[in-house]
Amino acid sequence: MNAFPWGPATGVGSMPGGDAREAAKTVAGSVEDFPHLPELPARGPGADMIGRSIGLLVEMYAHVEPSGWRISDRPGRDTRRAHSWLGEDLDGLEEFTQGYEGALKVQAVGPWTLAAALELRGGEAALGDPGAVRDLAGSLAEGLRSHLADVRRRVPGARVVLQLDEPSLTAVLRGQIRTASGYRTHRAVDRQIVEGTLRDVIGVSDDPVVVHSCAPDVPFALLRRAGAAGVSFDFGLLTERDDEQIGEAVEGGTKLFAGVVPSADAPLSDPAGSVMGVRTLWRRLGLNPGTLTESVVITPSCGLAGASPAYARAALAHCVRAARSLADNPE
Repeated sequence: MNAFPWGPATGVGSMPGGDAREAAKTVAGSVEDFPHLPELPARGPGADMIGRSIGLLVEMYAHVEPSGWRISDRPGRDTRRAHSWLGEDLDGLEEFTQGYEGALKVQAVGPWTLAAALELRGGEAALGDPGAVRDLAGSLAEGLRSHLADVRRRVPGARVVLQLDEPSLTAVLRGQIRTASGYRTHRAVDRQIVEGTLRDVIGVSDDPVVVHSCAPDVPFALLRRAGAAGVSFDFGLLTERDDEQIGEAVEGGTKLFAGVVPSADAPLSDPAGSVMGVRTLWRRLGLNPGTLTESVVITPSCGLAGASPAYARAALAHCVRAARSLADNPE
């Protein structure tokens, strides 16, 4: 895995504003060793995280209801809008990555967060229907396969890293996803089923797949067993309870995408200060400081959609400087 050209820093996915070319230019110019496909949810339904991934589904469609995205019989205006915006985003990325060679990241919502968010015709989440979850995961896997092929055609020198966004995964495992009435919760899904479904979706890519969650209690061990080559998380939410899983992940070669830079406008510390917690964690786990740069990619704590454009640019540049500080002084 170490032969893979991981860059030292990247973004999580979302960016502020609605101009695809401007966002692609910012990303390509700021995290030039590991750019990513920007997502611009401020444009509205279809550009949001869920709608964008619904636009990738094969032979499954959805439309927007006041409660969220709901399954439809045929593609409608909302799905067409999702396709159109993704096309704009890919055009922008292609323009600003001409001749690029190296790791390039694209993001999509993973099967469990999608199942928790997408409503069946009756209004309940797909999560409550095991058959619907299987169909959804299969449709997503097929859509991702063709999406990745499209990105590789557009940026032929890139090694395309797929990031699956799974912020609801822990809630799915714990039975904390509310039903439509809000009075009950869906039953916890068996861990082996969760793992198997993730493994099937992760299996669509020949290049490494990263799973992202900026919720607390990320299930590192389960994600590794499912085949995730990297885990992206909000470093500020780690507790010492996570130490053992993180130590095992590092020793097993899993890449840690450490979200250490605030994702909303905030004063930025010096770059060395931003990664001090990562160095402290390494010492606490008794890991060799020399492995830091091959084990860690520096990112913002979550997506930057809520930041000002100036701060988003500064935060990405700060991630690169913080990663350099870690490389120059791992102790």
